[in-house]
Amino acid sequence: MTANFLIGLREGLEATLVVVLLLAYLAKTDRRHLIARIWAGVAAAVAVSTGFGALLTFGPKGLTFEAQEAIGGTLSILAVGLVTWMVFWMARTARTLGSDLKSRVDKSAGGTGWGLAVVAAIAVGREGLETALFLWAAAKATGESTQPLVGALLGLIAAAGFGYLLHRGVLKVNLSRFFTWTGAALVIIAGGVLSYEIHDLQEAGVLPGLHSLAFDISGAVPPSSWYGTLLKGPLNFSPATTWLEASAWLLYVLPVLFLYLRTNHNAPHSPDPSGRKAATAVAAA
Repeated sequence: MTANFLIGLREGLEATLVVVLLLAYLAKTDRRHLIARIWAGVAAAVAVSTGFGALLTFGPKGLTFEAQEAIGGTLSILAVGLVTWMVFWMARTARTLGSDLKSRVDKSAGGTGWGLAVVAAIAVGREGLETALFLWAAAKATGESTQPLVGALLGLIAAAGFGYLLHRGVLKVNLSRFFTWTGAALVIIAGGVLSYEIHDLQEAGVLPGLHSLAFDISGAVPPSSWYGTLLKGPLNFSPATTWLEASAWLLYVLPVLFLYLRTNHNAPHSPDPSGRKAATAVAAA
């Protein structure tokens, strides 16, 4: 639940901040009559993301076990790739997100303003589809349960609450630091998902080495114990890990985490280093 709460919180806050910026800019430029277009785009993005999540959940049910494992493993690896792209994209473009959105609003606000619905749908829908895919992969890795969904929903609710407080100018957060450290946590979570899905592909016979274990500490860390469950939830740690799983985790997490933190460290600084504090400033205006 903890890992999925973090996913829902971070992805939800990204989408919420986009909406906050769009609404605040329309209000600031005296175009409040177009706000309904923004909400129409958000509703469309939510509907598409929900439908995509339902398709992932119920689509493979009629397939054989091997086919389900192969499809699930492949989609989950794709989810890891998307999350990796997302955290690096945020690190590179967060500083200019506000100005980019304002430019899109100015271009789309002419005529009936339905272009704004498209801008909102694309901006929020991108986050929604990534979130649906990664939440599905994370839930699959931790087992079939309602807890991952509950955790994600709580994260999304918290993100919506933060967004509202930012919009009202009540809350001020160091968003640069928040996104840096949650991005690092997501890289570690993604590494666990990748490792688990490598195991899925081994079980499906797509990859070799299912019985070639790098270590087996099931006696010291029983999967049914509270600490085994704690490690399994956020990190997808398996007490019995194959060489291929361990290698995939190390080859993904170590270089990606190093490059991600270096990207954030090398980002040029400005009076608004995160590019996200603009959300609070614009909303307050």
